[in-house]
Amino acid sequence: MVGAALAVRGPARQLWPSSPLLLLLLFLLLLLLLLCTGASAQYSSNMCNWKGSGLTHEAHKKDVEQVYLRCSEGSVEWMYPTGALIINLQPNTVSLSNKHLTICIKPFKDSMGANIYLEKNGELKLLVGDGEHSPRKVYCFRFDQGALFVEATPQQDISRKITGFQYELTNKREVSDLHTVSVPCRPCSDTEVLLAVCTSDFVVRGSIQNVTNEPEQQESIIDIRVSKLYRQKNRVFQLMESSESWQGQIKTLLECGVKPGNGDFLFTGRMYFGEARLSCAPRFKDFLRMYKDAENNGLNPCEIGTA
Repeated sequence: MVGAALAVRGPARQLWPSSPLLLLLLFLLLLLLLLCTGASAQYSSNMCNWKGSGLTHEAHKKDVEQVYLRCSEGSVEWMYPTGALIINLQPNTVSLSNKHLTICIKPFKDSMGANIYLEKNGELKLLVGDGEHSPRKVYCFRFDQGALFVEATPQQDISRKITGFQYELTNKREVSDLHTVSVPCRPCSDTEVLLAVCTSDFVVRGSIQNVTNEPEQQESIIDIRVSKLYRQKNRVFQLMESSESWQGQIKTLLECGVKPGNGDFLFTGRMYFGEARLSCAPRFKDFLRMYKDAENNGLNPCEIGTA
């Protein structure tokens, strides 16, 4: 049986090609694979975010690189900037009309190494100078004003330079500061509350556990303990295993004078560059009255469970 098995197996097969030409082709294919892998490690992109490095910028072929992003929000991060980029932003949904579209960018805290311009028909208009932005400053412009032209500034040492920003596309009016996205320090009307319930990025019933004031930022951070989660975006509120309850933080203007206290509220608001900003926050019993009145008159813009 052993002899039969050996006879069937036959002589050992050669694992590598003996032809020098085949060996050369295999080597070239392996080298090409390594080069592509190295290049991709310096560059990554999807429909919403772009990350690249000036170290791989092909200056001998082109000085300006085109970047296309199709998303309502995302980020651009350019390490060791050299040359220039043109950032073409487009919405990813038909609900955002280009005609009334506003684009806002918020530079990273330590962004430096490049100027950011608006470019249209070959003309440049400075939007953000290299290192000239404040930590909370947001720069907005209309969609029809042009694309973003990011040009590296002359640097003797680019090793620590990173130019980057977050962006958002909305149909809202232009805003220049994060504070403008918070509603004025006044109670919302019944109509505003009902509309906020239908359109906000987060809607929760809960109580105020703590308020931290930040005078330098002119804002207050509200710690919320949630008793009912209706809707949220970007996981603002998370389930805490220690207390088995949902908790999260919302920001609002310092001048509103928010203080911790008893009672349940209905908190509504929007996400803006990763921050949860408060909109309307009536006491829950007042919201129930508004909702039932509108429901009885057939004026509710949407339905929400009030139990």
